[in-house]
Amino acid sequence: MFFEAKDYAEASRILAPVAEGEPGNRAVVELLGRAYFHSAQLGRAEDAFRSLVELDPVNGWAYEALARTLERRGRADEAGRYRKLALAMGTEETGEIEVSVSAADLVIGS
Repeated sequence: MFFEAKDYAEASRILAPVAEGEPGNRAVVELLGRAYFHSAQLGRAEDAFRSLVELDPVNGWAYEALARTLERRGRADEAGRYRKLALAMGTEETGEIEVSVSAADLVIGS
């Protein structure tokens, strides 16, 4: 609901305690990272996407999201490393951080 309304700050406020309680839930971490990214909480977005990369090291989307976040933080050189990994995994470079999960994926234990 908050993503549809583009109220990413509120989405992040709601998702943060869920992610804290379920740090291994990739869907929650991904949505939280996206909410942080879109609400310009870039330090938090970076942390979330780094966590997602650790949780799912073969997820090219996670590397692309981390690269985009680093670029927005003015760290293009560092972003290049993650962009290359994403491309090697078959993920295309994008200007958008799209979500690949839905609210149904947030169920604890997913």
